[in-house]
Amino acid sequence: MDVPVSALRAELRQWIEAARAGEDVVITERGIPVARLSGIEAADLLTRLERDGLLTPATTARPAARSTERGPAAAKGGVSDLVRRLRR
Repeated sequence: MDVPVSALRAELRQWIEAARAGEDVVITERGIPVARLSGIEAADLLTRLERDGLLTPATTARPAARSTERGPAAAKGGVSDLVRRLRR
């Protein structure tokens, strides 16, 4: 479905809803296609997986990362220090 830039500006909400519904909206300027507006299906993936019972939201907060004493990164304070040393 093609839409001129002027109509897109005037009716943005309508065109966003069309894209969300799965339609590709081609934005034109003086009859020349310049951009495409399409829905992002991945954004609804988590909602769909929860609805279908394939995914359950977390009930507790994720624990903070613990420091381990393994490897050269732990000797100087972590991965960021290792990266700093490697960049020198």
